[in-house]
Amino acid sequence: MSRVLSFVFGLLARLPLGVLYVLADIGYLILYHVVRYRRKVVAENLAACYPELDSGEIRKIGRKFYRNFADYAVETVKLLHISDKEMSRRMVFENIEVMDRLNAQGRSTVVYFSHAGNWEWAPSVTLHTKKLNDRKIYYAQVYRPLRDKAFDALMLRVRSRFGSESVPKAVILRTLLGWRREGAQSVTGFMSDQKPSHGDPTVPLRFLGRPTAFISGTETLARKLGMAAIYWDISKISRGHYSIRCRLLAENVADTAPGAVTASYARMLEETINRNPSIWLWTHKRWKHPVDPSSLLY
Repeated sequence: MSRVLSFVFGLLARLPLGVLYVLADIGYLILYHVVRYRRKVVAENLAACYPELDSGEIRKIGRKFYRNFADYAVETVKLLHISDKEMSRRMVFENIEVMDRLNAQGRSTVVYFSHAGNWEWAPSVTLHTKKLNDRKIYYAQVYRPLRDKAFDALMLRVRSRFGSESVPKAVILRTLLGWRREGAQSVTGFMSDQKPSHGDPTVPLRFLGRPTAFISGTETLARKLGMAAIYWDISKISRGHYSIRCRLLAENVADTAPGAVTASYARMLEETINRNPSIWLWTHKRWKHPVDPSSLLY
């Protein structure tokens, strides 16, 4: 099955993006009008976060979200066959000097990122950062293994396209400690906008006008290891073109108050979403479990 899947996606990846976007348009029609994939969840999330908008405006954002979601799908497939030059042109990093400076200082970094724009293109950061010949730097992203082994293998192949490593969430601390024992630095991306899993430590915050439990494990880990923290603020410039601005959260998370970095990330993510709500992944049930408003830390 995995060979068939890889073969089919490999063939699709060789098509020009212009052709893939035709497939994305068809996929949007199927997702939105035929399958109606999680349309109720998307509509309820949008309405609750933007109560000032009427139903017509909510539907407009929802439809645009599904179009962006279809674009994300074909763009991710394209990672199997795209040149470094084309990727560098389509995914641009701004203020990358922040990362280069931290790397030059020998500081390992956690990168807060979200399910916005095309998050699968973000590992192409390795095409933009300065190379330091005097030290080893691991670029990695934390992930949750998928149940479908064939699809999981395919996604691991996609995510390693630009030389970064995918590290399962369960072993990330051990992995970072191992790299540190080697004398190496690390730049590790954490998708920190999901609904927390059972047992995950959280910080209760107000986010998009709603009491929200934010995963705090990223901050806890960075605090324990004395790492810096950066937020990747993504914008969709046009179809197939994105920009990520590197925004410093903390030079050393260990020097900040508990919960402060998570709160700063939440505020920045809120800015990203409010700038263009349609690029965020509204299909996940982030607010499935209510949070007591009186418990909010910030």
